[in-house]
Amino acid sequence: MARDPYLELGVSRTATAAEIRKAFHKLAKQHHPDANKGDKKAEERFKQASAAFDIIGDVEKRKKFDAGEIDADGRETMRGFGGAGGNPFGGGFNRPGGGFSRGGAEGPEIDLNDLFGDILGRNRGAGAGGGFGGGGFSPRGSDVRARLDIDLEEAIKGGKKRVAFSDGRTIDVTIPVGAQEGQTLRLKGQGGSGRGGAGDALIELAIKPHRIYQRDNDTLVMDLPISVPDAVLGGKVEAPTPDGPVTLSIPKGSNTGAKLRLKGRGLADAKGKRGDLFARLVVTLPDAPDAELEKFAELWREKRPYTPKRR
Repeated sequence: MARDPYLELGVSRTATAAEIRKAFHKLAKQHHPDANKGDKKAEERFKQASAAFDIIGDVEKRKKFDAGEIDADGRETMRGFGGAGGNPFGGGFNRPGGGFSRGGAEGPEIDLNDLFGDILGRNRGAGAGGGFGGGGFSPRGSDVRARLDIDLEEAIKGGKKRVAFSDGRTIDVTIPVGAQEGQTLRLKGQGGSGRGGAGDALIELAIKPHRIYQRDNDTLVMDLPISVPDAVLGGKVEAPTPDGPVTLSIPKGSNTGAKLRLKGRGLADAKGKRGDLFARLVVTLPDAPDAELEKFAELWREKRPYTPKRR
């Protein structure tokens, strides 16, 4: 049986969902097989952390585990077989060699292996409507979890990525258009196998930092360099966006720090509506010295001196 999932992740039983997720991500990053090639201990530790997070990282499973309804492996616990008082059949296990008698009276012995076999759905042919013979108590396979880093453009436009699990399997995942940070994709039947069917694969999406755009929820901000003539006289410049380059009109007399809004060019919110992209203007001098510009600046400073305002 697996260890207590709280101990496995190093969190208390009163830990919040965010604290549990943070602890799992830390362990997963530390022990992921891709970062520990050939290290069997790290691989096993990664599997243990994943299995623990599968239990207490899921709201419903955590409730069941805390209530003693499932064990650390996610299997339903058999309750009420602890002795004479807890036996649902009215008696205790008082037969030598594992036999069972009802109410302490002599009667036909029941083979415990057959009894539990029926409960776990081994004899499924007795009916399709559930119950002891119909597989109604057959446990479903455990869910498996993975984290998938995606590019900002993939979050906006969607796409396909391949994700690897600790058991060596790889699955192709379709990233939906307008994917969000922390969104979880559920792939039914791609988890662990079980008598009641396979569990699911849960893929948590994480948007990677971008070299151009800074994220603020569904809003994006970028720096846009402009020349001195364009800042003074106004002009048109090409600006990048996640959807491709666009032409922006720079207002006359623009200063560093001024922002131009590109509506609907940001990330999607929970309802699928895209936020905005803001271009923050940065007045930029040429890389190489320009003699004419220096001469103009000298005359300007001599005839029209000014002190910039603090912003």
